[in-house]
Amino acid sequence: MTATDRSLELINTAAQAAADKLAHDIIAYDVSEVLSITDAFLLASAPNDRQVKSIVDEIEERLLKELGAKPVRREGDREARWVLLDYVDIVVHVQHSEERVFYALERLWKDCPELELPADATATRGKAEEHARLQAAGDAAGLNAELGGELR
Repeated sequence: MTATDRSLELINTAAQAAADKLAHDIIAYDVSEVLSITDAFLLASAPNDRQVKSIVDEIEERLLKELGAKPVRREGDREARWVLLDYVDIVVHVQHSEERVFYALERLWKDCPELELPADATATRGKAEEHARLQAAGDAAGLNAELGGELR
């Protein structure tokens, strides 16, 4: 069995919505062979809680407006560290970057076929790592400035 056309349509629309809100490392897997409850998973992440919520809201709005799809379940809203949107045909996971690294859902689903996504979504690969590198460089520069220009 493979993901249905409807599932692929939902995944692509959700991936584009996430990319439009600057999500990091967007990837989708066809899990229809190993799970009977859904066809595909979409994973995306963001460096802060506010952006996680913004991405989730955009995905939900676009899927409703463009495809008439409403999630049957939405979990994790309160803390916005890992929000799950269950559309039955697909499940969307938007995680804070720290949760994404810790839970490493990609490891769980690495044997499943990766789904092709819009170019904007695939262009987000490696953005979390780049963001972390820039953040670390900024933190080091700030520490250096606090210490009067010399690292101790």
